Amino acid sequence: MAEITLAGPTLAEFEEARERVSGVVDVTPMETARFLSDGLGSPVLLKCENLQRTGSYKIRGAYNRLSRLTDEEKARGVVAASAGNHAQGVAFAARELGIKATIFMPVGVALPKLQATKGYGAEVVLRGHTVEEPLRAAAEFAEATGAVFIPPFDHWDVVAGQGTLGLEILDQVPDVDTVIIPIGGGGLISGVSSAIRQASALTGRTVRIIGVQAANAAPYPVSITNGYVTEVTTRPTIADGINVARPGALNFDIIKDTVDEIIVVDEDLIAQAMLLLMERGKLVVEPAGAVGVAALLSELVYDAGKTVVILSGGNIDPLMMARVINHGLAASERYLKLRIPLPDRPGQLARIAALVAEANSNVVEVLHTRHTGGMQISEVELELHIETRGPDHAEEVLGKLRDEGYEPRVDF
Repeated sequence: MAEITLAGPTLAEFEEARERVSGVVDVTPMETARFLSDGLGSPVLLKCENLQRTGSYKIRGAYNRLSRLTDEEKARGVVAASAGNHAQGVAFAARELGIKATIFMPVGVALPKLQATKGYGAEVVLRGHTVEEPLRAAAEFAEATGAVFIPPFDHWDVVAGQGTLGLEILDQVPDVDTVIIPIGGGGLISGVSSAIRQASALTGRTVRIIGVQAANAAPYPVSITNGYVTEVTTRPTIADGINVARPGALNFDIIKDTVDEIIVVDEDLIAQAMLLLMERGKLVVEPAGAVGVAALLSELVYDAGKTVVILSGGNIDPLMMARVINHGLAASERYLKLRIPLPDRPGQLARIAALVAEANSNVVEVLHTRHTGGMQISEVELELHIETRGPDHAEEVLGKLRDEGYEPRVDF
């Protein structure tokens, strides 16, 4: 079969990048996920870049970019701005190549990410409280010092480096039918989709590419509809690693020709996906890395055939993990927060606890108050946090309380 021509790196350049990064990048595991296959009706495999060195795929693009700098550019040092994975990828690559790295990070960056970046030998400068402020500071630093700015996604060498993951997928699963990929600025999916398109064309196979964005930060669907790069107003999302308002220009040019479909997923589905991966897959995956699994849970993916889902990273602050687990439990109706108005007389709390126990549920936390607005003077309100086994069991608990004359309200 003939080669195809696409915007961005050629297949030969992806192959060269793979050779270039092979000494530092791990070939990450491809794990079978039967717990996802049953729901999809097709085999599902997980490409575990959460187990990559530095905890994400970002090392691929960062190392490829830095290794292609001239000796003069290396002597000037590099600078980048990031709240997480890109920072660690650049810091690690710079250390391996003997290049001085300065990384600008927001003041509120998670402590594990800050410590990891410093641990790889980079000089870290905390600046501002949003992603945009460190980016501006990094650009000013590059202008003032001559350091080479390393962009997170919108660069030819970065795309070529990320595309090595696509070649790796084809090596591990030659008969793959569908690949599901997280999207932020587009560096990962543009590299992977282009590499897969070009390599599979040589064998006459067609691989379906599906991108996934968080609903609160989804510029790509709008940009594809408009036909040009479009900036959107983002909202806070737990998937901070893909919270990007504007697609990369090079990335958009590649994606519009190589990606078949883009799905958006909400916060609840992302939290549920992380919880599922942790419980059933024994995998710690950050929110941005779990959006591909969230897409499967959304039931928007169908007729997929043999499917590979990229878990793009595993760098998550333990405090954030605890909040996300609780959110995932609540979204799965395995953790209920109930508000129950009660008559203010002895024995009511004991009676409620007995009913919950009879339904084989577990009380985690109780708050008993007389100060909720709208209550009668003879009433109190019980706030009850309980664990259940899922939606059916949750409904059983609620039904038992209602049968006894109580009026529980689920508080999300």
